[in-house]
Amino acid sequence: MARPEKEAAIKELKSNIQNSSVAIMSQYQGITVAEVTELRTKLRTENVTFKVFKNNLAKRALDELDLSEAVEFMSGPTVWAFCEDPATPARILKEFSKGVEVLNMRGGILDGKPVDAATLDTLADLPSREQLLAQGGGTIAMPLRNLVGVLSAVPRNMVNVVDAIRRKKEEAAA
Repeated sequence: MARPEKEAAIKELKSNIQNSSVAIMSQYQGITVAEVTELRTKLRTENVTFKVFKNNLAKRALDELDLSEAVEFMSGPTVWAFCEDPATPARILKEFSKGVEVLNMRGGILDGKPVDAATLDTLADLPSREQLLAQGGGTIAMPLRNLVGVLSAVPRNMVNVVDAIRRKKEEAAA
């Protein structure tokens, strides 16, 4: 690779790291072309950038960003996943690695700090953004539902009392 191409690759990696909430490094040695294509499609539908950078260029980029600690996560062929939503790529990669065991998350950079594979696994287990919004909406709506139930109970109970009085008077008259 010529020097300008190397500089462009380093610049691109630095830009991706700086402009993403998460950058995940995964080892992918032994994965088939069909499996990579399937994974890329899944990631692309969730707006995740998925790209391979040479390790020596990635080390230079990490050194320039003062993230040298993250170099330890690169051993062998390394593929990078970048995204604004930190849980999405971790969840997709973890789910995909269940069927394709040669793919595994080694570590990454979360909001400018290196994180290990265990942290990424924990991140992958978090509910999706949509699920969290739905849970939050349900939590907010629950007191309102309870209030409606309590308020509708008063007239319902009143009707039951009046009906019980009517039945007693009918029985007494009979």
